[in-house]
Amino acid sequence: MELKYVQTTCPYCGTGCSFNLVVKDGKVVGTQPYTRSPVNEGRVCPKGTYAHEFVNSPDRLTKPLIKKDGKFVEATWDEAYDLIAQKFKSYKPDEFAALASARVSNEENYLLMKFTRGVMKSRHIDHCARLCHASTVAGLAASFGSGAMTNSILDIAESKCVFIIGSNTFEQHPLIGRKAMQAKLNGGKLIVFDPRYTPTAKQADLYASFYSGTDVAILNCLMGEIIRNGWEDKEWVSTRAKGYEELKAVVLSDTYLPENVEKISGIAAEDLKTAAEWIGTAESSALLYSMGITQHTVGVDNVKSTANLQMLTGNIGRRGGGVNALRGQNNVQGACDMGALPVVFTGYQKVTDAAAHKKFADAWGFPDGICEPKNGYEVTVMMDVLTDKPGELKCMYIMGENPMLSDPDLNHVKHALESLEFLVVQDIFLTETAELADVVLPAACYAERDGTQTSTERRVQMWRKAQSPPGEAKEDWQIISELAAKMGYAKQFPYQDIEEIFTEVAAVTPSYHGMTYERLNKPEALHWPCPTAEHPGTPILHIGKCSHPDGMGVMHAIEWKPPAEVPDEEYPYIFTTGRCIWHWHTGSMTRRSATLDAEVPTGWIEINPEDAKALGIQNKEMVRVTSRRGTIDVATKVTSDIKKGVMFMPFHFAECAANILTHNALDPIAKIPEFKACAVKIEKITEA
Repeated sequence: MELKYVQTTCPYCGTGCSFNLVVKDGKVVGTQPYTRSPVNEGRVCPKGTYAHEFVNSPDRLTKPLIKKDGKFVEATWDEAYDLIAQKFKSYKPDEFAALASARVSNEENYLLMKFTRGVMKSRHIDHCARLCHASTVAGLAASFGSGAMTNSILDIAESKCVFIIGSNTFEQHPLIGRKAMQAKLNGGKLIVFDPRYTPTAKQADLYASFYSGTDVAILNCLMGEIIRNGWEDKEWVSTRAKGYEELKAVVLSDTYLPENVEKISGIAAEDLKTAAEWIGTAESSALLYSMGITQHTVGVDNVKSTANLQMLTGNIGRRGGGVNALRGQNNVQGACDMGALPVVFTGYQKVTDAAAHKKFADAWGFPDGICEPKNGYEVTVMMDVLTDKPGELKCMYIMGENPMLSDPDLNHVKHALESLEFLVVQDIFLTETAELADVVLPAACYAERDGTQTSTERRVQMWRKAQSPPGEAKEDWQIISELAAKMGYAKQFPYQDIEEIFTEVAAVTPSYHGMTYERLNKPEALHWPCPTAEHPGTPILHIGKCSHPDGMGVMHAIEWKPPAEVPDEEYPYIFTTGRCIWHWHTGSMTRRSATLDAEVPTGWIEINPEDAKALGIQNKEMVRVTSRRGTIDVATKVTSDIKKGVMFMPFHFAECAANILTHNALDPIAKIPEFKACAVKIEKITEA
């Protein structure tokens, strides 16, 4: 018997915890602590503890599949490649779109971006950041010149006031929640605002529930109170910020007085005043948020408002401060960094910038050039184009994404994907999306590859291969390179291993210039920006100056706007969605992990006891929930942990998919959907 430990990085959330995979006779059989990681110090959440269980699932894809007469048949790699290459060559650049993945490595996202823009000459590439943190990228870039989390996870523990809004940190990023608790143990205050009384809220010194979609009003109210009491950081505002007078005029208006915001948000005026005092007078204050802030038609406004508050109080470029956007998927930050977005190459170099376009065209060396220097379609726009403009988009290549469960208004998504002439899906399981494909390619999972991923705090960390992929499955970078070669571009994809790809990434990406596998192969790894080989990396952004060319932060005067869809007589309840600690996103991995699936085998809808009584609904009763987009049947969870008038569902479960109900109304800038607020009605199932 051969037994070994292989240290790697967790494939679930964006925290970037490390653990050891236990490998017995060439197969992953367990996990064990890796204590040298500064992020998690040997501790992991339940998902990390059981991150080995899906790896050798009998459901793993092991051979290419080609759909014939509506059924999948196994094929050889050459048969699959020949068919894909023949089909891909038949489409014009603007008829092709690709979805990259927050689940795969930086190197593989980079390669799919290069394939899309170089081989296919297409502008259309995106990934699931569009659905979770597109508004963070846009909002923080507008405020600071960089669209990333400003501080490190470790220095949250030094904060004297941690303000969590729009994040159930203790369930979604538990090891970051641990840092918030360390701050509290060190004498800091913990404030949590959330529509639900979550495990995070239960640890707070001050908790308040509010109506989903009122974030700007709440944040403006806090800023107004801070200014009225003289708690703002006058030096920071006068020397490092632009737009203060315009912001001040808005937040000091009567609309945002605590008594008026109480009526809008449902938070008591006294609680708003207390929160403002704690934030405004703390030596350092860290703001943490996640998708509760971003997934709105005003997501960019919400993000800019968090930045306004932190600039106003001088908490930018300060240890224990910052705007800490907690990224969802393990590599959603890295997929954005790698240019798997319709408007940028790697490192946020704009595709419309002539110099950037020439730089990548020259570096890649495609003899027939690359895509034109125009922005492409976001994934949410792709779905609308497929349904509303038949024949414009005809072909799609999806790597490691499952829009048939993750995107809003799933009936609309199904219609969109079925409108394609040709769909290729590359994944580790036959997901709900893969079932719609013409060709399915079997890929390797995190435990079967080397490579890097970039965590929410911009820390670039390594994966390490623990076992071989099952059957004939291959690593994503190999599949993309071999497919490019089939299409006549072997010279542009000459890689012998994944490290060669990272070397190319570092060469074309200023924020990664100073990184090598040798430098990353240590517990601390490196935070970007890391511009030179001697540079130590940058755990905290905007020290001394922001990332705009003039070094200034930009404050934005923003008025509160209600969600795109609000309750009415027919649909009287606010509906919101989120995650639970036992499952991850579309459940393709966690629901194939026996221990995790046994804890929570299916979904539920949370209802306040007063609402349940008025509806005559009992706990655990099956009910019918309907929005303007669809209907689902689901079991109730009657609990005072949810605010009256609000209902919550987790979105992991295909059999009661919350996203059948959610609204695909979009933020006009980030094109992110409004997952966190729509209107529903709920009925007893009379035939039950």
